[in-house]
Formats: sequence, structure tokens, C-alpha cells
Amino acid sequence: MIGIIDYGMGNLFSVSKALERMDIPYVIGERPDQLQDCEGYILPGVGAFPDAMKALKEHGFIDFIKEKVDQGVPLYGICLGMQLLFEESEEGGLTKGLGLFPGRIVRFPGKDEAEESYKVPHMGWNKLQLHQPDQSLLENVGEEYVYFVHSYVVSTEDEDILYASADYHGKVPAIVGRDNLVASQFHPEKSGRAGVQLLENFCKRMVKQ
Repeated sequence: MIGIIDYGMGNLFSVSKALERMDIPYVIGERPDQLQDCEGYILPGVGAFPDAMKALKEHGFIDFIKEKVDQGVPLYGICLGMQLLFEESEEGGLTKGLGLFPGRIVRFPGKDEAEESYKVPHMGWNKLQLHQPDQSLLENVGEEYVYFVHSYVVSTEDEDILYASADYHGKVPAIVGRDNLVASQFHPEKSGRAGVQLLENFCKRMVKQ
């Protein structure tokens, strides 16, 4: 059973529908006691980082997420849900994150090295570049196009957690992971074949049903 963490800031409908199409059982919970015995978790997210951290705290999920990850339970963060796994974010002032990955969330500068302006948010289909194709999460996932919508991006010096990146006026961490903790900046449930494969790999390979 997959537990979808509902703290009021996730696109639960699209995620749950994607799991239904793959015949993967799931439960949605607004409190830790509703999700206690799941074999894996999905942390979706849409919106602003400070609001999301506040909502996670109000719903009692901060310690719950950290404890489950420490116990080795698989967890997949999506979009803002990926960003929340890092140490801090500059969005709306410096806000502390969950601290499960090293790094900071920073805004796209909107200008490249030649001082040419580019569009923020980063919105649309971009091609993946795989850095660790042997990871089980990436099995049968090629360097395909996936769908991004974000104005803030991960900045980390830890190359070991970088499973895949995309190019948007510089390297954009697209998939990160370490052991039982994985995440994608893009929306897998909206990313065609590659995204569906990622979700299926997480639910059927990483999670012990």
C-alpha cells in the first residue's frame, strides 16, 4: 500500500489517478495515524516552500517523514515535494526544509551568463540526462522528455545524489536519490511514458508490497 501524504498542497488527484491506472493500491491521509502502516510514501507538492513547511508541521508530518525515511521506508517527493527534502529554501525568505538531502533551493536568476533574459518559471517539456542509469528507479527510463513547472531549483554540491538532470540555461537537478529516498523536480504523473515508468519502478521495485 502506498501512502499519499496530504498536507493541503499537493496535486493528489493526478497522482492518485496515475496509481489507479497502474493497479497500485494507495491511501490518502491528512494525519500520520492515517498512513502509519504503508510500505511506501509519496510526498507531492504545489505552491510555495514556506507555506508547505508550515502545512507539514500543522498536519504533524515533519517528524513522521523523517522517522519513516530513517526506518528505511521508501519515499518519493514530487516537484515542491522534492524541494522540501533539502536543507533550506530562499523562497519568501530563508526557510528550513526537512534536511534529508544536502542543498538549498534557489530561484532561477532569469539571466544567463551572457546577461540574456530567459523565462521564469521553467515550464514545459525538457529532456532528461541520466547520470546513474543503473539505479532501479531508472530501469527502462531513457533520456526522454518530461514535464516541468517551477521557478525555484535545487542547488547542491553532492553529485552522488544526482540521478538525472535537465538543461534549462544550466544544469537542473531533475531526479535525486539516496537509498530509500528519491524525488523528481518534474511531475511524473504528467510526463508521459517516462513518468509512468518512474512511478511504477518506485511502487513495484523499491516498495516491498
